[in-house]
Amino acid sequence: MDRVIFHCDLNAFYASVELLDRPDLRGRPVAVCGDPAARHGIVLAKNEAAKAFGVKTAETIWQARRKCPQLVLLPAHHEKYRHYSKLAGALYARYTDLVEPFGIDESWLDVTGTLHLFGGDPRALADRIREEMKGELGLAISVGVSFNKVFAKLGSDYKKPDATTVIRREDVPRMVWPLPVRDLLFVGRASAQALEKAGIRTIGELAATPRERLKKLLGVHGEQLHDYATGAEHSPVRPAGEAPVPKSVGNGLTFRRNLVGEEELRAGAYLLAERVALRLRRHGLKCTTIQVALRSPEFKTLQRQKATPAPTNVSRVIAQCALELIAAAWHPEAPLRAMTITAAGLLPEEEAGEQLDLLAPGAAHRRARQEKLERAMDQLQDRYGRGVIGYGSRQTKAARDIAGDEENDKEEKP
Repeated sequence: MDRVIFHCDLNAFYASVELLDRPDLRGRPVAVCGDPAARHGIVLAKNEAAKAFGVKTAETIWQARRKCPQLVLLPAHHEKYRHYSKLAGALYARYTDLVEPFGIDESWLDVTGTLHLFGGDPRALADRIREEMKGELGLAISVGVSFNKVFAKLGSDYKKPDATTVIRREDVPRMVWPLPVRDLLFVGRASAQALEKAGIRTIGELAATPRERLKKLLGVHGEQLHDYATGAEHSPVRPAGEAPVPKSVGNGLTFRRNLVGEEELRAGAYLLAERVALRLRRHGLKCTTIQVALRSPEFKTLQRQKATPAPTNVSRVIAQCALELIAAAWHPEAPLRAMTITAAGLLPEEEAGEQLDLLAPGAAHRRARQEKLERAMDQLQDRYGRGVIGYGSRQTKAARDIAGDEENDKEEKP
């Protein structure tokens, strides 16, 4: 018997929450934006009226206003969004204890074991949840119903806003396979380009491609995408407290002003490395690869990566790797708008042993001592709050002067 999986997507979530307090703006094109004065002048969310003008999430405010001069801009209120996200989660929990958040505005629900308590009809239950969400919270959701998480997610994207789409196993060839390959979960821009160059443009063509060819093309990720396309994906819906270990941990900042010069680049790298290292330690992980993404004022992005000298969750090691990548790829006098540092190749701490380096016999000991120091700092911050203690370096002090107000934390899930 197939499972019954829902994917619930709160439509235009940020904008919809803002309009709860601004009913006078209903029907007008509205976008929620970061603060332009703090150099976060991009569209975070838009309502359906703005979408009709071609306004897109993540484009700059000036691009959005060029498409829609009458666009109403509203500031973001992240505490409010977190509040409504929790309310939505509580509503889902009435129907199953298997609710897995996927970001702040999306969740998977496994109702296989509870469906019979609510009439036994998946579509009817999805419609019931949609109506309750509108009636109680004033928010619209799209619900995808299918036999696995990937196709349930595809279903919630299939028709918006405020719709239920059911994709049964027998519906896959008709509904799923003709869709562009980029519509499939976890097919990013680079993967889509590689697949299209290989002549694979639809999900059906992806499903029909031999696994070995996809593995040669995209590695293990290619095999995973084949499972997604064929419907062979069967990962469980995990409750929020049982979220899977992240595959990567990253932190990015758009700076208050462009960084110029080696000292400012170093300052930015140290600040981001601190946050990445802290979150690695929170997860009990170490990384073996550091990735850096650098963005110019013209929004051109350059990405580089390298292996770490040993598995690490020490900020100074992460920062040093990042600075080596920056030095090789970026002219210090070229202005830098934004930077992201990502730790990848993650291992549990207990599995991340370090071999002695005969050419630098004291390196492992120094890294272990630095890790112990940073863990002590973690404990102080947990007790007295973030910012109570720092490294005291010129780089870190300078970084706090140039950092933007928002940090973009990223965790890639399996």
